[in-house]
Amino acid sequence: MLLWVGLGNPGPEHARQRHNIGFMALDALASRHRFPAWRRQFKGEATLGQIGQQRVLLLKPHTYMNLSGDAVQAAASFHKIRPEAIWAFHDELDLAPGKLRVKRGGGTAGHNGLRDMQRALGSADFWRVRLGIGHPGDKGRVTGHVLGNFAKDEGWVTPLLDAVADAAGLLAEGKPEDFMTRVALLTQER
Repeated sequence: MLLWVGLGNPGPEHARQRHNIGFMALDALASRHRFPAWRRQFKGEATLGQIGQQRVLLLKPHTYMNLSGDAVQAAASFHKIRPEAIWAFHDELDLAPGKLRVKRGGGTAGHNGLRDMQRALGSADFWRVRLGIGHPGDKGRVTGHVLGNFAKDEGWVTPLLDAVADAAGLLAEGKPEDFMTRVALLTQER
């Protein structure tokens, strides 16, 4: 079983914020792959379904970004899922809007959700699906940018989320390079 975690903040006031693109990605995955309804579980919302030949538990922590690790650790412990089978879908300032990169392990680049996952799991050896939201250009504007809603003219958001959902089978098969390539091709086509 794989654990795919969307990082974000709960509540309708946060739903369209750039920081919540991880939640948005999981919603797209759950819809496209016909997962059952979300249930309150593991200090968040979870749903268990199938992507390709893999069983995948989708989790949206409701502990707020800075305590995301508590929900992740609860789900991982219950299902006995090791860090290398955990994938965090999160916003990434250092990638251009609409770009995507996947990597395993590494630093947190100041991302509080990733930092807390490392703390709770006692390991940095989980996967990251980095969803580019772009940098506002000035360090003093980062918080407002990250916690700001996507603008209507940011037309790249839906195509990126659709591509992630379409290509998810490759990720579930353990083919992150093929997944990245497929997402890049799909977003160019749209």
